Amino acid sequence: MRDKMIRGIAGSFILISVLLAVYVNINWLWFTGFVGANLLQFSFTNWCLMNTILKKLGVKNN
Repeated sequence: MRDKMIRGIAGSFILISVLLAVYVNINWLWFTGFVGANLLQFSFTNWCLMNTILKKLGVKNN
C-alpha cells in the first residue's frame, strides 16, 4: 500500500510542479528535479523519506 502511495504522491508532485512552472514561475522545476533525484536515490538505497513519513502516520505496507 505504501509503495502505491509513494508513486502516486511523487507523480502528483511532479505534475503539480510542472504546472506551477508553466503558469507561475519556471523555478518550480527545481522541485520537479528534487522529486526525480529522490526517486533515483530510492532505487539505489531502498530508503525514502516519504516511506518513513507514511510509516509514522500508520499507513500499512501490504
